[in-house]
Amino acid sequence: MKKHSSQHSETKAVRGATDLNRKNGPLSTPIYQTSTFEVTDNDEQLRTTGSDHFYTRYGNPTNTVAEKTVAALEGVDAALTFSSGMGAITTTLMALLKGGDHVVAQRDIYGGVNKFLSQWLPKMGIETTFVDTTEYEQHARAIRPNTKLLYLESPTNPTLRVVDFKKVAELAKQNKLISMIDSTFGTPINQRPAEFGIDLIMHSGTKYLGGHSDLICGVVAGRQELIDKIWETRTTLGNCMDPHASWALVRGMKTLAVRVVRQNENAQRVAVFLSEHAKVRRVHYPFLKSHPQYALAREQMKGGGGMVSFEVEGSGEDARRLSEAMRLFTLAPSLGGVESLVSIPVLTSHLTVPPEERRRIGITEQMIRLSVGIENADDLVADLEHALEAVSARQQVPVG
Repeated sequence: MKKHSSQHSETKAVRGATDLNRKNGPLSTPIYQTSTFEVTDNDEQLRTTGSDHFYTRYGNPTNTVAEKTVAALEGVDAALTFSSGMGAITTTLMALLKGGDHVVAQRDIYGGVNKFLSQWLPKMGIETTFVDTTEYEQHARAIRPNTKLLYLESPTNPTLRVVDFKKVAELAKQNKLISMIDSTFGTPINQRPAEFGIDLIMHSGTKYLGGHSDLICGVVAGRQELIDKIWETRTTLGNCMDPHASWALVRGMKTLAVRVVRQNENAQRVAVFLSEHAKVRRVHYPFLKSHPQYALAREQMKGGGGMVSFEVEGSGEDARRLSEAMRLFTLAPSLGGVESLVSIPVLTSHLTVPPEERRRIGITEQMIRLSVGIENADDLVADLEHALEAVSARQQVPVG
């Protein structure tokens, strides 16, 4: 029988944390819905303190299954789950940084992370320098003697730029920095940053890992010594995941590979359709030949992902009307679920980012972000075509 490390991603998603030699056990992961665990004596109490059979804030067997599955999918030593994606990011940064440290981060990252880096970390004496995502000379020039961490995101939200993993990993290694990437849009099915030398991989498990828009969680995966440091901080801050949510995450990951393949296919169809439509100004999708990092995306990604963003001809108000005219694409924040969603980044994911910074990143009022689900691609394209026609007809109505 093959060892887990040699299995394909599709198999790891289903059986990644399963002991294949164990028989007569439950096929479905049990939910250890308990806050604490009984011991026989105080010596055992001391032995279990650092385990998943002590107190659920420290660990829980259901959480462990979820963590081991993500670690197997990413091909790394270990992983930790958190109560949200932002919880995973903030806890990790607080675990690895201290007052006087410095961070180099991309400009176009999720708005909540931008806010934490620019508004919250300075309160702790930690400064961040923001650099253009694909300008690697800027990354290098921004590094100082007190720089400790390089924060990345790829593909980026919502501009879908692609980071060169080899370049940033080598830069981090040369300068003895910890490299951390938000790989939520990429998923472990489409990309595995650790294979290129990235130290820590973060996922908002709320999105593709869970896949059904029914849980909130975050995951960080990477080298054991880094995960151990993060675990100590998570235990202190109490930012742990509930066992029932972990069970839902484990169940969701069993279909991760098949969902992502379908979402790749559907998003490609949607991106091509939009790129050929007269009322669309620009389309952002890594596997379109017009994408500035198309060759790089093809080199380090197995699929283009399920996210597509585009800019409509017209005004921000036209973008709003278009998003509201869709029917299969539900107007809602978040992404990565089986159902298709639509949102406007300036009103949701990047609402807290100052307008001048949004413009510098390339996020316009006319930009619409699509999370493409697993519905029939023809139906999704028809929904977009109907919405575009409806908005176009409204634009042509004479005023007065």
